[in-house]
Amino acid sequence: MVEIHLYGRLRRYAADPCPDRESVVRLELQRGETVMTALERVGILTSDVCHVFLNGALISTHNSMAPWLEYPQAASGRLGAGSGLEMVLQDGDRLGLFARDMMMLVV
Repeated sequence: MVEIHLYGRLRRYAADPCPDRESVVRLELQRGETVMTALERVGILTSDVCHVFLNGALISTHNSMAPWLEYPQAASGRLGAGSGLEMVLQDGDRLGLFARDMMMLVV
């Protein structure tokens, strides 16, 4: 199982989107499930997502400030919009998804 923590406008995909509660979707993994396929199964469009964290590490962002914020992935040139979405998920992983209305809060 993977936990998908939703922030900003993405909360609407959770069973309880109330902002004073955790908005979490728990998803049973399918064989070879990637970040992208998990988002598709929940019904989340990648165009609605600004930042993706996997187990606390930023794996995808639409924020061009990432290299200046010293995210390790950005410094190595491995970070960008859409990169990281093909990563295969493991049981117990935790995804953090920030909507485009939350772009500056991660900065």
